[in-house]
Amino acid sequence: MRTNKSFTSYFISLYESLLAMYGRQAWWPADSPFEIMVGAILTQNTSWSNVEKALNKLKQTILLTPENVLLLSQDELEHCLKPAGFFRVKTQRLQFYCRWYLSQGAYNGLQQFTTLELRELLLHVHGIGQETADDILLYALSRPVFVIDAYTRRLLQRLQIINGNEKYEALRCLFENNLSKKVDLYNQFHALIVLHAKQRCRKTKPDCKNCKLTEMCFFTKST
Repeated sequence: MRTNKSFTSYFISLYESLLAMYGRQAWWPADSPFEIMVGAILTQNTSWSNVEKALNKLKQTILLTPENVLLLSQDELEHCLKPAGFFRVKTQRLQFYCRWYLSQGAYNGLQQFTTLELRELLLHVHGIGQETADDILLYALSRPVFVIDAYTRRLLQRLQIINGNEKYEALRCLFENNLSKKVDLYNQFHALIVLHAKQRCRKTKPDCKNCKLTEMCFFTKST
């Protein structure tokens, strides 16, 4: 793990390099904050392309609101969510989330809580883990919480910023303690990391030849 330079300056340099490579990102794609929440739940253990298929089927069936989701029968909702995989589990999680969301006063009700309170509430909802909670906080509720996912871990490990076995909270705090707490910055930085991990820093067969982070990357030097 890097210890010989400021994480703040390093993260800013990394962010600026990614921004220069790809430009600003329009992420999370959705028509409403609630759709972002649904997408965050459905993307667990599956690819975004499969989530899009499930969301499209759902939006073709109903106007996507928590009330309408709960009006669907179990079979109808499972049929819509089937492309996202683990559809029976995700059907139950989405139904549970919708009931909880409405009980809290929906979007306006949740916005009455502090970010810390919101995160604790979300983590106590059945089926909502740390990454899903932070997706919802950052992208749906516009709170300055940095999302840690497999793409982030892969890139940071290859850059030798981390060892790879750090806990989620340690990595989240690493970003949040070394960057200004700005929603747009966290949104763009995370989206750029995801895009870079998909296009260049792939799990297998990374495209190091066309990557502009080679001077920062120890993985390139070791291959």
